Amino acid sequence: MELNELYTELILEHNQNRENKRHIEGATHAEHGHNPSCGDEITVEAILRAGRIEDLAYTGAGCAISQASASMMADLVKGRTVQEGLEAAQRFIGMIKREPIPEAELEELGDAYILKNIQNIPARVKCAVLAWHALAQLLKQDLASQGEKEQA
Repeated sequence: MELNELYTELILEHNQNRENKRHIEGATHAEHGHNPSCGDEITVEAILRAGRIEDLAYTGAGCAISQASASMMADLVKGRTVQEGLEAAQRFIGMIKREPIPEAELEELGDAYILKNIQNIPARVKCAVLAWHALAQLLKQDLASQGEKEQA
């Protein structure tokens, strides 16, 4: 299988994955993202307990890249700690922004690593990072609220 075929197959597979595209009943956190340049919208919902991402899913509408990227993100961070999820989001966004990140760390992104070449398609960059920005915001808010609780 050629790399382009693998790329296309993975994007289509994740775009159609309904396991990660759903509302979470009893979500403890939610963050909405909107890409005004193309109209893509994504809401990331999560159940965060004791510093862990117990469940994470998204809803919304957009192009195959934005939907596939959100699905890959959900697969990657479910079950991880909030800090690990935030680091994964920052790593993915950094990859797309062409920040110098060791290749071994990029490979830790799993299926999302295949979106690396999106950085060469400026019109799709915001689509690819939309869900990841929402995730990072959601997790930062949780970490900030945990810090406030510890200081109280």
